[in-house]
Amino acid sequence: MSRRYDQSTTTFSPEGRLHQVEYAIEAINNAGTCVGLQCPDGIVLAAERKVVSKLLAPSKTSEKTYTIDNHVVCLVAGLTSDANILVNQSRLGSQRYLYKYQEPMPVEQVVKHVCNYKQAYTQYGGLRPFGVAFVFAGWDRNHGYQLYQTDPSGNYSGWKATVIGQNNQAGKSLLKSDYKEESSVQQTLKIAVKILLKTMDATAPSPERIELSTMKRTEDGDAMVHYTLADSEVLKYIEEIQKEEEAESKKAESSTGDI
Repeated sequence: MSRRYDQSTTTFSPEGRLHQVEYAIEAINNAGTCVGLQCPDGIVLAAERKVVSKLLAPSKTSEKTYTIDNHVVCLVAGLTSDANILVNQSRLGSQRYLYKYQEPMPVEQVVKHVCNYKQAYTQYGGLRPFGVAFVFAGWDRNHGYQLYQTDPSGNYSGWKATVIGQNNQAGKSLLKSDYKEESSVQQTLKIAVKILLKTMDATAPSPERIELSTMKRTEDGDAMVHYTLADSEVLKYIEEIQKEEEAESKKAESSTGDI
């Protein structure tokens, strides 16, 4: 029965579902994991790089993180080619707003602008949904630090911490136990790396597979700084987490031995 309705993005199935949109969401669930966490003093962003071949030259730009404006950054999960179109649309909308009103576009309006464009591709015939989801992070004077998640249907939602992409359910369950709103950026960076180590398929995690960055305001509060951590800094977090896990496993073994 469903085969009659999954060829078009504009036809509802008898259950009230748009199958093409659901297939796009499923494609995102197989993409590299992206993590966003909000803190009182900033935002932490982490993403898994999908290294296809060692022969590939290092990219001149980030593979997973895109700057929309001075105060907004996003992570991408899904088809990069689709993401490029939407990133350009969001940049264009943000600069038009800045030109018109002489102030930065509020973060939620940046997200809404992209989602309206996404939603149109689920409504008109002859089009397919964008196979990409975003985690938007930014700051504005109205609501301070903000974190949003979008999906191919055009829906968006605000989060304190979220995970999209591969094994996102495992990541979210770890967030529920480990994430604390009052944690500093340094503590939250560790949680972000821990989530990626759990969701990645690699048996021997390496810093080349992890893209870790922070967003903070400058001391005078006039600007936002997006800082990407070097591989050596990421390696320190990986080693620290592995040592803690080894200590916990030894402790568990000794406790079972005593019984």
